[in-house]
Amino acid sequence: MNWYCTTAPGDPVHGPYHDDEYGLPRNGDAVLFELLSLEIFQAGLSWELILKKRATTFKAFEEFDVDTIAGYSEKDITRLLGDTGIIRNRLKVTSIIENAKCIQKMRNNYGGFSNFLEKHHPMAKSEWVKLFKKTFKFTGDEIVNEFLMSLGYLPGAHSPECPAYNRILAKKPPWTQADIAFFDE
Repeated sequence: MNWYCTTAPGDPVHGPYHDDEYGLPRNGDAVLFELLSLEIFQAGLSWELILKKRATTFKAFEEFDVDTIAGYSEKDITRLLGDTGIIRNRLKVTSIIENAKCIQKMRNNYGGFSNFLEKHHPMAKSEWVKLFKKTFKFTGDEIVNEFLMSLGYLPGAHSPECPAYNRILAKKPPWTQADIAFFDE
């Protein structure tokens, strides 16, 4: 059984995310941008810390409005680095600002972040990682894997024994609609 599926249910921090979000298909630039940013913030830290800071991060980054964040200046970076409610790492903060600019470009080329994902699906994890490294800042193997699992583009968010598994299957996540080996051997 998946470690997260055995420890998260009932936990006040992990439980709601595990039960109601993790692995479920979602779309919209702000929603996807927030999830990608949370994964970037999590790099090297615990997911619990990120979930505890999620509400204050959402507020500090103005609800992950792509256009607002793409226009952030050095003054905004200084404000964010002084905010104890978020992960204060300059490299992560500046990569999120640059990623907002990438999502703006996706609107012209794909009609938005959701369409970008749909256009490239299905792909093996290694291909997704290459695409994300080419497209975004601060997106390595684990960040890409967790981001795509959290949206249902890659399998593995939940064990078949987990009560959330069948709820997610009913939503027909993208990984269930593809005939591809998602993980490279």
